[in-house]
Amino acid sequence: MGLFNRKKDTETPANPAMAELGREFAIARRHGDRKTMRRIGREYSNTVRTNADAASFQQGQEAYDAIPPINPPRRNRRR
Repeated sequence: MGLFNRKKDTETPANPAMAELGREFAIARRHGDRKTMRRIGREYSNTVRTNADAASFQQGQEAYDAIPPINPPRRNRRR
């Protein structure tokens, strides 16, 4: 791995469906979509069965949070 490489040596999540749900939750949290966050939270609490599911959900969140947010281009603004 290079000095500036952001990839981590992590194993694949045990439950890919829960990891995807975690990514969706992280996306909704970044965009401030409380309605979707509540829906995903209810779905999470209804479907989580083991600690592996919870860990997969957390891995999905961390995978999305590792991506830095973009800065939109500044247009028609004085500097």
